Amino acid sequence: MAQTDILVIGAGAAGLAAARALRDARQDVQVLEARNRPGGRAWTDRATLAAPFDLGATWLHQARDNPLTPLAQGAAPFDHDSVRRHRCLIGGRVATAAEEAEYDAAYARFHPALQAAREAAGGRPLSAGEAAPRGGPWDATVAHWEGPVICAAPLAAMDLADFLDTQLDPPNLLLPQGIGTLLEGLAAGLPIAYGAVVERLAWGGRRIVAEGGFGRIEADSAILTLPTAVLARGGVRFDPPLPPEVMQAAHDLPLGLLAKIGLRAAGADRLDLAPFTGLERRVEDEAEPAMSFIAWPFGHDHLMGFLGGEAAWTLSAEGPAALRDHALSELARAYGARAARAIRAEGYVASDWGRDPFSLGAYSHARPGRAEARRILGTPLQEGRLCFAGEACHPRLAATLGGAWESGTAAAAAALAHVRRSRAA
Repeated sequence: MAQTDILVIGAGAAGLAAARALRDARQDVQVLEARNRPGGRAWTDRATLAAPFDLGATWLHQARDNPLTPLAQGAAPFDHDSVRRHRCLIGGRVATAAEEAEYDAAYARFHPALQAAREAAGGRPLSAGEAAPRGGPWDATVAHWEGPVICAAPLAAMDLADFLDTQLDPPNLLLPQGIGTLLEGLAAGLPIAYGAVVERLAWGGRRIVAEGGFGRIEADSAILTLPTAVLARGGVRFDPPLPPEVMQAAHDLPLGLLAKIGLRAAGADRLDLAPFTGLERRVEDEAEPAMSFIAWPFGHDHLMGFLGGEAAWTLSAEGPAALRDHALSELARAYGARAARAIRAEGYVASDWGRDPFSLGAYSHARPGRAEARRILGTPLQEGRLCFAGEACHPRLAATLGGAWESGTAAAAAALAHVRRSRAA
């Protein structure tokens, strides 16, 4: 049986952070990764579009506080907020300046309204949907952005307190080479076994034992960075079973879905969109399957398309071609026959996180009334013998790479303290 001091399960951002911290502390560490690559839900495709395309995590959010920002300096991080511009369509026409001003005003009212509702509730749990402004001409569009597009789930599915506590501040950085490329570099030199699916984790004996097709490996402590959806579905058999409150926390932090697609230009037509221009449309209902696009990032000849929430889950069940067809229909809605001439139907790349057995979704949100689940899941068991890490464990930077990285670092500290106490006993 192979042995190590600390076992890390998963080589996404949390697992890489934990492994790097333990390596720096001169601990014997082994990482088991189910996929054949590092990065988890951060993955850069560099071939399909002849340019880097992030199929998962795309931005370094809240970059001034993001622990990955200093690690990305060699990757020439670019402040996306500095060039953001938007084109919003209403029924196929471009919104007027007055309508755009109304849209901006509706957005400016949104978060203060939710904060006021939180204060008025006096601790009573609310969903973000219950507190959201309704009835104005732009309220559904704001709710669509704040729910399905940004949080990958409808506002009604999210706890209001957790939604507000995890709001992010600018700047938001893009990496020309891709976020997944950054994580690949950060994985270099770490002891990672790929294609190593952990099927059973026995943590009731003197040492922890992980079993799977790779064989058996034992350790003094283990850090699990699996997505909550995988934990909730029983992707690993725990012996003994995890405490009920931990399993409940995994169920209370489900993953929403944000689908991404990259579509290449067919010729010179750039649809009158400057690089980094955002294209969107007004909706009448938050749940409409409206897509948003970012045009020609870094001057490349592709569009980035986004579809979130229940609409993303529906198309995920049909496969990537369904997302491609929907994206083309959304562009045709905006540009008519010109879209078919300007955008290729072939040679696209699309994410498939909903059907990925090692993800089962994109990133987490807390169910109404269950914001405490993040703290519960992130609390080490048996004083650090068994730790969980990942974006879902972070009460402030949830759903971000930065949150996953910080939680991995914290889990490494707890596991290391446990190992040192055990040796001293």
